[in-house]
Amino acid sequence: MSNELTLSSPRPVKVYGRSECGRAYAIRDLLHRADVPFEWTEVTTDELCRELNVTSPRDRRLPLCIFPDGTRLERPTNRQIIEKLGWFRDPSRSEYDVAIYGAGPAGLSAAVYAASEGLKSVVIERSVVGGQAGTSSKIENYLGFPQGISGADLAKAAREQATRFGAEILMLREGVRGEFFPGKGVGHLADGTTIVAHATICATGVAYRRLGLPNEEKFLNVGLYYGAGSSEANICVNEHVFVVGGGNSAGQAAMHFSRTAKKVTIVIRGDGLKATLSQYLLDRIMASPNVEVLPRTQVTALHGDLLLRSITLTNNQTGQQQTVDTRFLFLCLGGQPHTQWAADVGICRDEDGYLVTGPDLNAHGVLPVKWPLERAPYYLETSMPGLFAAGDVRHGSIKRCASAVGEGAMAVTFVHRYLSTI
Repeated sequence: MSNELTLSSPRPVKVYGRSECGRAYAIRDLLHRADVPFEWTEVTTDELCRELNVTSPRDRRLPLCIFPDGTRLERPTNRQIIEKLGWFRDPSRSEYDVAIYGAGPAGLSAAVYAASEGLKSVVIERSVVGGQAGTSSKIENYLGFPQGISGADLAKAAREQATRFGAEILMLREGVRGEFFPGKGVGHLADGTTIVAHATICATGVAYRRLGLPNEEKFLNVGLYYGAGSSEANICVNEHVFVVGGGNSAGQAAMHFSRTAKKVTIVIRGDGLKATLSQYLLDRIMASPNVEVLPRTQVTALHGDLLLRSITLTNNQTGQQQTVDTRFLFLCLGGQPHTQWAADVGICRDEDGYLVTGPDLNAHGVLPVKWPLERAPYYLETSMPGLFAAGDVRHGSIKRCASAVGEGAMAVTFVHRYLSTI
């Protein structure tokens, strides 16, 4: 079984393993999001085991990656794969004009505009480029792409554009702590690296919320997946797939799976999708014979052995429960912003953890007491001068790809204004 993506090299990476292995899914997801072509082969026969020089389908050396140049990586980590692709690197400078945290649409947009305008720019991303948008099978309402574009393709193009202008992108690096001084910010990464910059743009986006069920971790990546799981469509052939969530990411995932799955069920707590879904997606879902919507319902239990085998659904109004068989449950549940680091240094957040910026700071009681400058904060500036927020992580943002790209570009304009005053 193959999963062919937009070719960035003449031959694909070959991935071998078992579908019930969470690590195998993580590798497929990484390669898909990085827009690296790959072929997935389920290891089930003794003959294939002998060919791969492993003892059995449960050999601890699996999953196995074989790269086009013949390199063999046994049970590789994400970092080993990124290193092999030549994408893992250290910062080249001791100090930058602007540091951008997050390589989703907002962060990549900021990188393109900052680097193209001559700012020494670095992007720090905890995973690979693209953010949540990078997992989307197709974005159809983004300006300039009448036939739509996959999130992975959009992220790849933006990454190439940013690096062509001179921006550095540090993947698989996570910022864990920040220190801010007049005219300078210091970001501390999880691996001990420090990033020093005169201005900072936070575009870290949000993480999908979890169900909060007791055995949720047990089935992670072996039946339960966070996000759209676009890499899994070919494995869901003739399966009953469940997607939890009512936003565009959930709708796009449902339509993507509907092409191969026997049936796709969208589970939502609300009364319907009209209030949360773009009209074009709503129309397609309603017209799809193998897609159904279960309103006023939530997943309340997970069942299985090594794999997810079934889920319990509960109607929120009647309390009626039903247990249904499935091996594929995809969660596209709102978001939780990555902003604990901001709380640790007293930067203003709203009650849900989103970064408050510009005029909204007045409503949250930050000005004039905590704001240290005579001028008012710029529109995308947080309660810390020189620290800006763009995209989904920002309070009041519009959760759309185009809006995130616009805010990333706008943030760079305010960075220029800020740098001119220090």
